[in-house]
Amino acid sequence: MPTQYTIGGSGAASIAASVEFGIRRGRLLAGARLPPVRRLARDLRVSPGTVASAYRVLRDRGLIHARVGSGTTISARPPLAATAAHHVPTGVRDLSNGNPDPSLLPPLAGAVGLLDTSHHLYDEPASLGDLLDVARRDFRGDGVPAESVTVVSGALDGVERVLQAHLRLGDRVAVEDPAYASVLDLLAALGLSPVPVGVDDLGALPGDLHAALREGAAAVLLTPRSQNPFGAAFDEGRARELRSVLRRYPEALLIEDDHAGPVSGVEHLTLVARERARWAVVRSVAKSLGPDLRVALLAGDATTVDRVAGRRLLGQGWVSRLLQQVVLALWADSSVDRLLETAARTYAHRRCSLVDALVRREIAAHGRSGMNVWVPVPEEAGVMHALLDVGWAVRAGEPFRLRSSPAIRVTISTLLPEEAERFADALAGALRPQDRGRPA
Repeated sequence: MPTQYTIGGSGAASIAASVEFGIRRGRLLAGARLPPVRRLARDLRVSPGTVASAYRVLRDRGLIHARVGSGTTISARPPLAATAAHHVPTGVRDLSNGNPDPSLLPPLAGAVGLLDTSHHLYDEPASLGDLLDVARRDFRGDGVPAESVTVVSGALDGVERVLQAHLRLGDRVAVEDPAYASVLDLLAALGLSPVPVGVDDLGALPGDLHAALREGAAAVLLTPRSQNPFGAAFDEGRARELRSVLRRYPEALLIEDDHAGPVSGVEHLTLVARERARWAVVRSVAKSLGPDLRVALLAGDATTVDRVAGRRLLGQGWVSRLLQQVVLALWADSSVDRLLETAARTYAHRRCSLVDALVRREIAAHGRSGMNVWVPVPEEAGVMHALLDVGWAVRAGEPFRLRSSPAIRVTISTLLPEEAERFADALAGALRPQDRGRPA
């Protein structure tokens, strides 16, 4: 039914602002239908063209969608800070937040103590040369032809800048389903249309990727390992199949989001071929060195990297050279290398402990790499409430899904093996026996 929120305004800008206010205050929820153009124009005593202009502004910003037969509705993921802050009740074990284990992050004091604290000015290089050299070496070690590299403010910042460098409003992007929720939010904010590509434990399904590209996807955004939320990771066979599909579409933009990097627990198998014209690989330090270090390295073809770096200079300018120095110092510390190896092993042990515990209770679960386990369930809200009642908080799968089936995401980064058994018992109790082991 149409929303009961009263939209106001006398011009296109004020009408659009009124709708945005309703979304931000939670009065216009995802999926709510807006009045038809002519009806709202009559109610507000303005011309239909004024309302149409307001709706066009809102649509361009990703706040609303218009579909033939279903009218104009609020987007499923409007790019506004309208949701409440993440809150877990006292005494509840939080497996919902997606954070790394703080005890497996390197201490920063030593690296901070090595900082060159002299002032750096506007006309100095935006990226530290030594940091770029180390990044090139690491990328090349994983088969990425990293001639051109720059620094961005995290993985999503890099993904956004690459998409903006090549795509236009309305372009289609092949993306995993389920996908990282913030990626779906970002696509909506940029006015890009996601085309779902199914995943299994080995990552994106080649047949689905081929179908998405055949349907006109201008870009492909995939996660080679630590896929969030599914935990998928390429093996050699799957990577070879996906490369074969991509070779048929040389004009498509390819983006790899290697957000967890060295703590993924498996090697990075890139899909990038040297002959591909448009590509980028983004590798963040958030999961390995700490989320507050807003640094990621972006490798790509020369045109893509030049466009990303050039656009950054017009706005942000550069990623703080102090943060770049901290990352470089941590990468140069052999004790940090050992800690990252320990972290990768620890996350793998915790992840496998939970998956094994669930399998013993005949509950299907996915988590080949990274910090999350994806568990298909018949209905998300009921399972989440049942778990919360017995002291466990998990993340609903809905924000991650396009067409895939209901599920919950469980972050295992701090989950001890003995806790995994207790959680598995709680989840078994929350599921009806006939629905256990339901496939994705």
